[in-house]
Parts: sequence; C-alpha cells; structure tokens
Amino acid sequence: MKFWSNSFHDGAVIPGEYAFCVIDPLAHVTLSSNKNPHLAWSDLPPGTGSLALVCHDPDVPSRGEDVNQEGRTVPADLPRVDFFHWVLVDLPPQLAGIEAGACSNGVTPRGKPGPGIADPALAPARHGINDYTGWFAGDPDMAGDYHGYDGPCPPWNDAIAHRYVFTLYALDLARLPVEGKFTGADVRAAMAGHVLAQAQWSGSYTLNPVLSK
Repeated sequence: MKFWSNSFHDGAVIPGEYAFCVIDPLAHVTLSSNKNPHLAWSDLPPGTGSLALVCHDPDVPSRGEDVNQEGRTVPADLPRVDFFHWVLVDLPPQLAGIEAGACSNGVTPRGKPGPGIADPALAPARHGINDYTGWFAGDPDMAGDYHGYDGPCPPWNDAIAHRYVFTLYALDLARLPVEGKFTGADVRAAMAGHVLAQAQWSGSYTLNPVLSK
C-alpha cells in the first residue's frame, strides 16, 4: 500500500498553513489557516472494505505545569503522551485521496461539527473528535466538540519539536463499529484484528523560535 502527501515531504517540517498556530514574535503564537494537508494512496490490499485515517502527536507533555509559561521550558526528558489531531473512518476504498483544505480550512472556535462530512466526495466517511475537545474544555470561548482535523499547536516553550504521524489503515470492514463522539483511542481499539495493511507519513513542527531557526 502506498501513501503520500503533496503538502510536505515525509519527515520534513510541516508548513504553517497546515497548523493550528504559527509563531508570533510578540504574543508567542497566533492562529493559522489550519488546513488539512493533501493525502493520497494507492495499491490497497485485496479485500479492503474501508480506510481509516489517524493523525497523532506522540510528543505531548505528560504534565502541563511548565506548558506555555513565561520563564520556563518544557524539558526534553519529560515523558510524552499521544494527542490525536485527526480521526477519520469509513473512507470508501475507491477513494484515492483527500485534497488540502477539504476537511479543515481555518480555526473554528467551539469545534467543527460531525461525525458526518460536508464534502460528498468523502461519503460515507465519519469524523471522530480530536483532542482539542479536551484541551479547550475549560475555555468558555473555545470549548466544544472538535470533529475532524485541527493541526499542530505544540507548546511554544517546548525543548523538542513535535512529530505528527498520519497513519492510513486498510480494513476488512465496510463500517468500523464506533458510534457517537468516538476518539482516536476508540478507533484504535475497534480496528484490532481488522487491519489488512497500514502506511505512514509524518512531519515535524515547533512553535519554539529557537528550534525553528
């Protein structure tokens, strides 16, 4: 199975237009255009009933006391956890890719609706919620259910750049058995034993101006 993107090279820095935030020299960060990147695939294995797409950041700090705090740095040796940026299931196997900006184009306060997708080319695919849902839960201006793609916005004082891993799964199911506001963890559990093949494409991103140089 082949999997690629025209938006950035595998292992390269993700352009700011595909991020939730970019560096601001005065306020540390500012909101970006938050487009989903282009993704495409081919050579699916025989018996593929549907595709699932998951994007996660495995480098999120496991503790938040230093995150985005003036005069402090998130240490490089801090244990890290997963943060899901995109959870998409039931993509039809005849589909060959997703265009840049088709599932996200701009930051949507309180989150994008779901699980259905407005683009008829992607039907009957469904979006799960990403982890900005939990991140913004206590923010009265941003709280909501964040379905679909929302891009990178790592701590601006993190000592490491973050990795963003897009994984495409070919499944032997036409419809994954997840319902309601399903999460990345829900999808990983539901896919167990049903993955015929998988492929990855990844990029890195930082909002730390020292690292960005």
